[in-house]
Amino acid sequence: MYTIKQETSHYSSFLILENASKTTKAVISLQEGARIATLIVSNKTIIKELPNFSYADSYAASLLFPFVSRIENGVYEFDGKMYQLDCNQAGINALHGLVYNKTFVVVHQKVTDSNAAVTLLYTEHNPPKGFPFQYALEVTYKLSENNLEIAIKATNLDTTPFPFTLGWHPYFYTEHLSESVVKFNSHQQVAFDEKLITKELILFTNEGDFAIENKQLDDCFVMNDAVIEFETNEYQLKITSDASQNYLQMYTPPHRTLIAIEPMTGISNSFNNGIGLQVLAPSKTYTISWNLTIN
Repeated sequence: MYTIKQETSHYSSFLILENASKTTKAVISLQEGARIATLIVSNKTIIKELPNFSYADSYAASLLFPFVSRIENGVYEFDGKMYQLDCNQAGINALHGLVYNKTFVVVHQKVTDSNAAVTLLYTEHNPPKGFPFQYALEVTYKLSENNLEIAIKATNLDTTPFPFTLGWHPYFYTEHLSESVVKFNSHQQVAFDEKLITKELILFTNEGDFAIENKQLDDCFVMNDAVIEFETNEYQLKITSDASQNYLQMYTPPHRTLIAIEPMTGISNSFNNGIGLQVLAPSKTYTISWNLTIN
């Protein structure tokens, strides 16, 4: 039988989803945007916290909404109006959306012999001037022996439409990062400027193995399909999405055995360049799910 328990530490609350043998576990931080702080599957560490790499710097496993990556200078125009977001990236750009530091509440949970599932909710009733729209964001994590399902539902609670993209920012841990490969299919890459703002899409071909060795990554790709694979000496991971168009951001923080492999529905500066941008009408919902299979 799986279990779900809540623990409080240093003014933070965590949910722990775990199997009976304690070999598979997910730890979710409710005060940090409902992110997964730890993921262990069959005694293999997939996601973990590293010293000297705080969440304030890493945004590790944060949910990215209502925008992914960066908005240049935090400025965008929508429906004929100009908006200014807070520039939380050293005063340069708006970074990684608006829910990464929000507190989510538990609205549903269920355990069985084969899995544990929990649904968490954040409701924005006092939005900032830079994104003055009310919304609800709901995430469901379902953990089983070799699988993690992440289902997200965004609902427009406002009287006007709003723009959005959505993503997830996990860092995957391996002691042998230089020997690992990412597999994906793409024929376009995002060309960035010095502030990591999208300049254009350029031709690029990857149809299989993308070696990590000797690469310092902060790169984004337009996916041809909805499958990303990460192969390490310790485990093999597959991420699939049910979105119609998918983008992949990869980042390797210096001097750490981590890689961010981020599935997204848009790219850097999407509120201005429109790439992947969607509009959610009042009272309407948008859903997406990512499925992680670990062997």
